[in-house]
Amino acid sequence: MKRAFIFPGQGAQYVGMGKDFYDSFLVAKETFQEADELLGYSLSKIIFEGPVELLTQTKHSQLAIFVTSIAILRTIQQQLPDLKPTVCAGLSLGEYTALCASGRLSFAETLMLVKERARLMNEACEKTSGTMAAVLGLDALGIEAAVKGLKDVWVANYNAPGQTVISGTKEGVEKATNTLKECGARRVIPLSVHGAFHSGLMDSAQQGLAPFVERAPVTASSVEFVMNVPGGFVKEIEEIRSNLICQVTQSVRWEQGIEAMKEAGIEHFVEIGCGKTLAGLNKKMGILSTFSVDKVADLELAHATT
Repeated sequence: MKRAFIFPGQGAQYVGMGKDFYDSFLVAKETFQEADELLGYSLSKIIFEGPVELLTQTKHSQLAIFVTSIAILRTIQQQLPDLKPTVCAGLSLGEYTALCASGRLSFAETLMLVKERARLMNEACEKTSGTMAAVLGLDALGIEAAVKGLKDVWVANYNAPGQTVISGTKEGVEKATNTLKECGARRVIPLSVHGAFHSGLMDSAQQGLAPFVERAPVTASSVEFVMNVPGGFVKEIEEIRSNLICQVTQSVRWEQGIEAMKEAGIEHFVEIGCGKTLAGLNKKMGILSTFSVDKVADLELAHATT
C-alpha cells in the first residue's frame, strides 16, 4: 500500500495539543522533554498550558506544532511499526516536519532550523503590518488575474479547490478584496494571523534563513518528498534546500502537491499532528481515504489500516 504522511502548518495549534500522548507514552514525553532541553526553556508548558495568545505567537507556534507532530509520529513508529510512509509532505511549516519524518534531517537539527525560521518570520511580522485573507467563489486563475499588477499583495496558498489565500500589507489586501469581489469572488474572509506569510513582506526572513538552511546536514532518503514551492516530488538535496528557502516568500502549492501524490498512486493519507485541517482539504479534492492522528484514541483507527 502506498501511503503518505502529511503534517499541518501554523494555525493548526491549540492549547493542550499532544498532552494525552505525553501522559500515555514515554517516547512522546521524552520528545517534549528533549525539545525543552535543546531550546533552553519550557516550550511544553506553553503548549500544554498556554495562554493561547502566547502559543499563537509565530516564534512559539511553529516550534510547538513541529514538536507535537514529531511526538505523535514517534509514538506511531513505536506502537504501529508497520505503518510506514511512501512519501512525506507538510503544509508550510509542516514541510520541516516532513523533512525530519522522511529521515533527511534529525529531530534536533530540524528543531534548531525551525527555531531560526520562527524567530526570523516573527521579526518580519513585527516590522510590517501584514495580513492574509481567504478567497471564496473564484478559482485560482481568476484570483491570479485579479491581483496581478496590484501593489503589495500576493497569492500565498493554493490549499484546495475553492480555498485560495492572498497575503500582503493591510492596504494591499483591502484593495485586492474590492477587486476580487468585482471579479466575482463570493467572499473574501480576513484571517487572524500574525503577518503576511508567503509574500514579499517575508523577504528579510528568507534572506536570514538562507545560511541556516545551507548549513543544515540534509541527507538522502528512500522515503519520497513532496514540496510546497514546486507542488511536486523533489529528490535532489540542493533543490530541497532551495525550496525550503524560497518557501518563505513564495506560494504554497499544497493542492498541486496532493494531486501529484494521487497521480503517483498514493492510496492513503495519514495526517499527523494537531487538528484535522489537511483531511478537510483532501475531502475538497475528493480524497476520502485520509485519517488524522491528533489524539491517542486515533491510534486505533490508524491500526486498522496497517
